[in-house]
Amino acid sequence: MNATDTSAYASIESLLVQRYSCRGFRPEPVPRDVIESIVALAQRTASWCNAQPWHVAITSGAATDRFREAMLAPGRPDEPGPDYEWPREYRGVYLQRRRECGLALYDAVGIARGDRGASAKQARENLRLFGAPHVAIITSDEALSTYGAVDCGAYVANFILAATSLGVATIAQAALAARPQRVRDCLGLSPDRRIVCGISFGYSDAAHPANGFRTARAEPASAVAWVD
Repeated sequence: MNATDTSAYASIESLLVQRYSCRGFRPEPVPRDVIESIVALAQRTASWCNAQPWHVAITSGAATDRFREAMLAPGRPDEPGPDYEWPREYRGVYLQRRRECGLALYDAVGIARGDRGASAKQARENLRLFGAPHVAIITSDEALSTYGAVDCGAYVANFILAATSLGVATIAQAALAARPQRVRDCLGLSPDRRIVCGISFGYSDAAHPANGFRTARAEPASAVAWVD
């Protein structure tokens, strides 16, 4: 690329600025050819030793409804926890950012601080897929352990950017990985597939209040150390 040609950079910048976590979808499905274009681009994701460990189960129509119902069903005492260890704790700036994100969402949807009933109802929207017509469940081979999940994270980022480029809204959801066996049973996944996360996607409901806020990003200097 010519040193003065910044068009590719500008394209990526535009997509990253446009992207946001959609929490209110319209019901109409995304055409299959558009979804195929998204996964074709995401498949170009880099991975360790080119293992490409991700496998993606994508629902549409009645399958999305069945998945939604399975996620919303009451939990069982003997139900296994997530395949990958949840964060031990959020502390310092990470806790601050988490709180800021949650409070901004609650403000957008009119939830008063301390209203646990309303916040629990909003949290269940994760399991309802925020009304999305599709969900993509991202899995990795269990033998690849943490690094398989790391590669899948890169896939998720590229899936989301590809979707954004085609006008498709997304939200990556760790919440769907909280009940991995339920996901495997519902989608017919083999026991050796570890549930990394889900991506609910469709077309954004611009009028939904949850889509009216955006999270902030720290300055690059807070995340980069220059070593000369």
